[in-house]
Amino acid sequence: MVDFIGIERIQALVAGRGAARFIEELAGEIEADFLRWDSFDKSARHAIHSPVGVIELMPASDGRLYAFKYVNGHPKNTSVGLLTVTAFGVLADVSTGYPLLLSELTLTTALRTAATSALAARRMARPNSRVLAMIGNGAQSEFQIIAFHHMLGIREVRLFDTDAAATDKLEGNLALLRLAGLRVVRCVSTAEAVAGADIITTVTADKRNATILAPHMIRPGMHLNALGGDCPGKTELHREILARPDARVVVEFEPQSRIEGEIQQMPADFAVTELTRVLSGAAPGRLHADEVTIFDSVGFALEDFSALRYLLRVHQEERGLKHQVDLVPELDDPKNLFALLVPKPREVTARAGAHA
Repeated sequence: MVDFIGIERIQALVAGRGAARFIEELAGEIEADFLRWDSFDKSARHAIHSPVGVIELMPASDGRLYAFKYVNGHPKNTSVGLLTVTAFGVLADVSTGYPLLLSELTLTTALRTAATSALAARRMARPNSRVLAMIGNGAQSEFQIIAFHHMLGIREVRLFDTDAAATDKLEGNLALLRLAGLRVVRCVSTAEAVAGADIITTVTADKRNATILAPHMIRPGMHLNALGGDCPGKTELHREILARPDARVVVEFEPQSRIEGEIQQMPADFAVTELTRVLSGAAPGRLHADEVTIFDSVGFALEDFSALRYLLRVHQEERGLKHQVDLVPELDDPKNLFALLVPKPREVTARAGAHA
């Protein structure tokens, strides 16, 4: 039997801890794994693109455990009542190849993305950052705001989305969350939202090279958390922002980010720093208060590895009914797989009786 976490189970696990604590604990797992970066077998994700979206596999292994995530990205799905992104994942034992956990990762991906964003911002944003601009108010936005409010002390969030209904949704959910001391400001444009912001998060869905942030919007000292540019041909920042002489760009896994991130717009020798070096102290996240820092985040398989391992632990720590599925056969003779198709004596007797 294989441990299983479906939608109801992940809801219960998050509710039991609270979303803020869950995200912070997950950030701790992710940081611990980035700090043992050289222990991992890493690769850019394998992507199959179509005119309407992308389907990807994201693997990672530390030699003891192996994980992969299946994830899609289809921006037009919401027009027919479907999610833009769905995902599931597997954590397996390298020594036997047996899966240990089959888990939903749709909700968990939003949680781990928020955890990684806040983890990077703690090293890159100015320590006194209190105002967050949220450009793109869709499925990821609440998670980002919870993480930045809880882990960085954000006290004001400024909202903008070209879809007013998305902002309505976000405002309503923030009212339900009642995050202590958080002021919510609805804005009529990106320019209005970023004016006075310390941190800007961009998480838009359109699969195109867009200019969500223009050079004139960026002032010294800002931290940009660029999440929406996450596949070839999809960006959110004007390339002149990246090229600023006072800009510092941090990525998760450089070979993947060169293909998918904001830096796909830049020449191959454009200088970036990997997040592991910032977290370990080998490289600075910020040199001075006026530096513009950019976390060019596309999502990396190591974060899903961390999330799956964390999920398995909290899942097994909780007492109560086991949540498992019979994904792998259990055999008396492992060389006799066909035995699964041979009727057992009781079944033979029952069939004979039915035809008597």
